[in-house]
Amino acid sequence: MSLSRRHMLMLALATPALALIAPRATAQTARVYAEDGIAIDGSDAVAYFDGNGPVPGDPAITHDYMGATWRFSTEANRAAFAADPAAYAPQYGGYCAYAVSQGYTASTVPEAWSLVDGKLYLNFSTGVRGRWERDIPGHIAAANTNWPGVLE
Repeated sequence: MSLSRRHMLMLALATPALALIAPRATAQTARVYAEDGIAIDGSDAVAYFDGNGPVPGDPAITHDYMGATWRFSTEANRAAFAADPAAYAPQYGGYCAYAVSQGYTASTVPEAWSLVDGKLYLNFSTGVRGRWERDIPGHIAAANTNWPGVLE
């Protein structure tokens, strides 16, 4: 089938209008940052509360929570998490706390962490964590306002 110039022009003019009225597929970001279904890069969320930083979780010791698999270094840590996941799961689903405070989401690395008032916050990198630390109360207030809207 061959299209005349007139038909091509009409098609070119109609395409943007159709895009405006066509239903849009909205991709929503998952509520928990997970790579290949594994939350917080496989680190043991409970172990952060010992103050020693990230501890790799054991793939054989897991708990499913909010659509992601969480790994733990010990059975005791898994039991503690299972009893009260909200007490141990990082804020903002494990997404970068600084990014959420700025109105978007970003991945995190286990080494860029902070415990503030008994809550775990993760960041994209240790450099970004430095920005986060310049005004933690302000960033937490902004992130709390933005969360979970940044997932939409």
